[in-house]
Amino acid sequence: MNSPLITNHKNSKAQFERAQHLMPGGVNSPARAFGAVGGTPLFIERGNGSSIYDVDGNCYLDYIGSWGPMILGHRHPEVIAALEQSLATGTSFGAPTEAESLIAEQIIDAVASIEKVRLVNSGTEATMSAVRLARGFTGRDLIVKFAGNYHGHVDSLLVSAGSSAATLGVPNSPGITAGASKDTLVREYNDVAGLEQAFAEHGPQIAGVILEPVVGNMGVVTPTDAFCKALNSLTKQHGALLICDEVMTGFRVAFGGAQSLFGLQPDLTTLGKIVGGGLPVGAYGGREEVMNYVLPAGEVFQAGTLSGNPLATAAGSATLRLLKEQPPYEQLEQSGAKLEAGLHEAANKHDIPHTIARVGSMMTLFFNDLDVGDWSAASQSNTERYAKYFWGMIERGVYLPCSQYEALFISTAHSDDDLQHTIDAAEEVFAIL
Repeated sequence: MNSPLITNHKNSKAQFERAQHLMPGGVNSPARAFGAVGGTPLFIERGNGSSIYDVDGNCYLDYIGSWGPMILGHRHPEVIAALEQSLATGTSFGAPTEAESLIAEQIIDAVASIEKVRLVNSGTEATMSAVRLARGFTGRDLIVKFAGNYHGHVDSLLVSAGSSAATLGVPNSPGITAGASKDTLVREYNDVAGLEQAFAEHGPQIAGVILEPVVGNMGVVTPTDAFCKALNSLTKQHGALLICDEVMTGFRVAFGGAQSLFGLQPDLTTLGKIVGGGLPVGAYGGREEVMNYVLPAGEVFQAGTLSGNPLATAAGSATLRLLKEQPPYEQLEQSGAKLEAGLHEAANKHDIPHTIARVGSMMTLFFNDLDVGDWSAASQSNTERYAKYFWGMIERGVYLPCSQYEALFISTAHSDDDLQHTIDAAEEVFAIL
């Protein structure tokens, strides 16, 4: 690589100073604050294809893709055309539209476990609603979740495991009461014995089990076959609902979601990100019997003034149509394999302890040579080394997640040249780490 390093972030720094006077921490989501890597967050001006551009005019290959939604890259012409067509008719009506039924049909067609679906405005809304529905349908209180799995900022789910696998959830944020989390049981991901123990001790009180079928918020972590089988069998045996949080993985790792890859049989599925084509939207759906408990068909309350917004459904519907008509998953698998192999070779060349976890176009390079199957292993990663790696890649025009514990995402817009540039940049950075 002979290009000069990117070091000018003057305008981003000025914008961040301005933002800090206006918003808590200067951001509208903590994932944007660069707290895990230090320095000033970059302010993005525009995106196109595989690249984004900051307010200083610097160009970066984008491996965040708005944290997953941009599977087709930025400003895909057919998604933009769908938005323009929808915009010409209005922005919001607070009344039913045909577009809502169209995207609902597309979701039901794609995800085998979904028979009915409800649109919401975010992944957090989807998981919050699915948990409430599980409790309402079963008449039970307890929810089992797994350490390191993130399901949005829902009070009852924003909890940590503590030092004992048998411990009830402890609130992970000020403002969450002990009462909000007392009905959450936390277990280790991929721990079959721990899950069995939870049902042995609390089976009649467990309303549901919620998990990320491919974890993306402690880095990419995949479920074992034994874990998936236990999830399916134990929930059915005890009359609890299995909830797959596919906000990140839905339409990303496969058209039918991660559940189609790992043989999971959820009663409820939550969706977001790709299902909105880059606009704010979420959804939850599942068995008709369960979904008919939602108001107005049933008595479990959930509502949203902007749910099914015409612009969001237009972008999402266009994206899902393209993913079905022109399936990109073989291309994304090949791109992912190339990037994985290149990063692995470069890290080995410079004796960097590491593990790479990948499912299709989701990937994490852990600065950790353990077999990462749960949070206890993931948390032993060298986060200081990751921060140096992050900034070294920024200097070479590659925009990666600003945390060791987030997944990177490849889009169909990433070319072989883009991938090779990324590998070459990583080798340069590994040489100086």
